[in-house]
Amino acid sequence: MMTLNKRIWTIFMQNWQHTLTYWSVFFSFGLSISFLGPTILDLRCQTQSTLQEITCVFFSQQFFMLIGSSVGGLFKKTQTCALLALFTSTLLISVVFAIVPLCHSVFLLAVALAVSGQAMGIIDTIANVQLVKIYQKDSAVFLQVLHFFIGLGALVSPLIADPFLSETNCVVGAENGTSELRHLRNTLGRTSGHNWSRYHLLTEGIVVTQVSYAFWIMAVINLPVPIVVFALMQYERTPSCCGTRSPRLLEQEGLAMKTWGQGKGEPENPHTEDHGGLFSCCRNGVLRTLSTFTIGIHILGGLVLFMTDGITGVYSVFVYSYAVDPPMSLPHRTAGNLASVFWAAITVGRLVSVPLSCKVRPVHILIANLAGMIITTLLLLILYKDSVFLFVGTFLLGLFLSSIFPCMLAYTEDILDYQGCVTTVLVTFAGTGEMVLQIVVGLIIYSTGNYSFLLCSMIVSCIGFTLFFALLLFQHMHR
Repeated sequence: MMTLNKRIWTIFMQNWQHTLTYWSVFFSFGLSISFLGPTILDLRCQTQSTLQEITCVFFSQQFFMLIGSSVGGLFKKTQTCALLALFTSTLLISVVFAIVPLCHSVFLLAVALAVSGQAMGIIDTIANVQLVKIYQKDSAVFLQVLHFFIGLGALVSPLIADPFLSETNCVVGAENGTSELRHLRNTLGRTSGHNWSRYHLLTEGIVVTQVSYAFWIMAVINLPVPIVVFALMQYERTPSCCGTRSPRLLEQEGLAMKTWGQGKGEPENPHTEDHGGLFSCCRNGVLRTLSTFTIGIHILGGLVLFMTDGITGVYSVFVYSYAVDPPMSLPHRTAGNLASVFWAAITVGRLVSVPLSCKVRPVHILIANLAGMIITTLLLLILYKDSVFLFVGTFLLGLFLSSIFPCMLAYTEDILDYQGCVTTVLVTFAGTGEMVLQIVVGLIIYSTGNYSFLLCSMIVSCIGFTLFFALLLFQHMHR
């Protein structure tokens, strides 16, 4: 164990500039992923739109984040391409934060958030791919830290926005009280499954909101991230994105290959760079050269993340609506803390998983997390009237879901000898699951009631565990 920790530390010291840069861009990702929910009512006032119109911006951001995830792998041909894409994406996020207060129509706001979503998707794919390429069989530890920074950014963003949110309706003349607005703010989620027509808010009048200051503060806080990426680009001294690597990069990749050879006894796959984004996996005859085993690992691994990331999105969006309705009937202020508990648990779980990944193989962590996810959702379903266990179960579910994504990336890349394409595929599947399952579960809840939220979570958990068992069986059959 001491030898393992020493090797990990040695690899980190050889690549610390790139590693810290990739971690920092995921903080930028986290800032962007959680600001929209708390600020959506103030943005509705700013654009003087209805609730039905303003909730379309959720879909705009989510859809373009999926597109960004799909094409992000195209920029990983060289370290320079990756850094240039990260610099552009993180800078765009700061620009979007700065111009959101200037968007006085829903269309302009949707366009701005589409740009932000595209940048977030590119960041998601590139950072994961590059860390896997650098650390290979030791990547699980560094992926856990990477995804911890998402949680950190997601916690910071609402804290910045909270002091600037309107406590009463921000259109002068509206009669909605503080409690109803707080209820609306907590209910709004990234889905069209809610019936917003029963809420009547004024769209015309004098707009009184200070949310602009929150966005400008977030733009300034995020600005050091593209500066760090640009500084690393200058350190590498690589002028061309698609040209030959600089000697410094070749030297660094040689160190990584040397360390890999010492750790596993075989060199890095020389054809790693042949796999670009999701679409490049299917062009130039690449798909025809893939074995049934490789395709099966891609599909099964992607479907597992489709389910687990889908649960993460579904639970964070709908747990509040479930808690405030019968039979739970919690006060709005109390129920509003559930999403914070859930995301705090995910952040804590990823932090705890960092030292755990040094001692336990990713496959064993995955089995424990998926089993814990099923047990927790089952207990939530059985104890559906227990408000105390709702908070306990929310925290446990966040812990079990927290490290599934990074462990699955490390596990599948290890199976396929770090060919690179699988990371892009898994990130795309995960983003698709988060978007699609929110819409599907939202429609089910709208037609059958909020209790179906827990039942859907339980069913999706079981499907995810079954798919992972199929992945293990498939690997064993082709070993």
